[in-house]
Amino acid sequence: MRRRERVVVGMSGGVDSSVAAWLLKQQGYDVVGLFMKNWEDDDTDEYCTSRVDLVDAAAVCDVIGIALEAVNFAAEYRERVFAHFLADYAAGRTPNPDVLCNSEIKFRAFLDHALTLGADWIATGHYARVRCATPDETAASPARMRRAGATELLKAVDAGKDQTYFLHRLTQEQLAPVLFPLGEMMKRDVRAIAKREGIPTYAKRDSTGICFIGERPFRDFLARYLPHVPGPIVTPDGDTVGQHVGLAYYTIGQRQGLRIGGTRGAEHAPWFVAGKDLGRNALMVVQGHAHPLLHRREVDAFDVHWISGRAPALPARLTAKTRYRMPDARCELRAHERGVTAIFDEPQWAPTPGQYLVLYDGDVCLGGGVIDPPLHSAADAAIGDSSERRPQNPSLAKSALIASSSQPRSSRQSRIV
Repeated sequence: MRRRERVVVGMSGGVDSSVAAWLLKQQGYDVVGLFMKNWEDDDTDEYCTSRVDLVDAAAVCDVIGIALEAVNFAAEYRERVFAHFLADYAAGRTPNPDVLCNSEIKFRAFLDHALTLGADWIATGHYARVRCATPDETAASPARMRRAGATELLKAVDAGKDQTYFLHRLTQEQLAPVLFPLGEMMKRDVRAIAKREGIPTYAKRDSTGICFIGERPFRDFLARYLPHVPGPIVTPDGDTVGQHVGLAYYTIGQRQGLRIGGTRGAEHAPWFVAGKDLGRNALMVVQGHAHPLLHRREVDAFDVHWISGRAPALPARLTAKTRYRMPDARCELRAHERGVTAIFDEPQWAPTPGQYLVLYDGDVCLGGGVIDPPLHSAADAAIGDSSERRPQNPSLAKSALIASSSQPRSSRQSRIV
């Protein structure tokens, strides 16, 4: 009798991983659930905690009829994810911990542990798809067939739930044994299955907040690890319009929490963060969502990772995202000594240093890199065409340089693999 292939499923206590496990059980796999506890500091009942999620995951596994194991990766999370998270905020960047959490915890520490449980595959409730670009038809099993060739990461069928942005730093070794059972499904159908099958998480709302840390008030949480360093809030003309509590607590494009009152003679449009000057500890703000200093046509990225293991031929016409919720935008991608530059057909709103430029060729996610401050001024980047890159107001140009080029470049080496 042929042995059933074993799949270890990452059980988060949410509806997506619950249905992913149920689907795999229905497909005949030997399914084992694995719950990951990855945060221990102030893990209390005040927030959505691992304790609650573990109870939910156990209830789901009981209904499905599979075993559940719990494992603690708190030390790995603190070292591989949280330390980088704090270092980036301290340097004035805005990191995306969910990306590192996937590459270092969910698809590395989890994968390593699953292999000790005899896993042929691992699976999660992510909305994404995988495809073998060059399958080995002579392989003895589907798993070996796919692992013998290059594995591609594809967008999910449900465009509104697609999570490839957060998975773009996975390697071939990480993707080869992965199953994404929800990649071909719509979210509404996932919930419908959960309700029909009596899965207790069918109505549980999707989690938000920092990966594995939960929905704590972000500014209060960050204040436990980074000090308040107050400084001036300034306009492009150099006027001081308020005081900030510390540059680490703000991000490019932020509107809420600035506490800027009305200024005499100023327009009534809302204020947005447009840049940071670490040297002067100054936060630059502008008025209006359409302000040119919030838009960039050229976006540089370093520490570039290619899922295939090698860079495509550049320059190339691709699409890219600078934020998860933004639609794909057409661009020309060029290589430079530190990484890549995406030259967009249309200016992009508030590309943020520390976030990710994620690149696509159709539905295929190619990889991405960490967004860098621009080499030239934010005012130049906002204008677009080089023949027009001459701000009329000298103080605007000076303040624009504060917003961008004064930010320190990361010491991490750019790597194109």
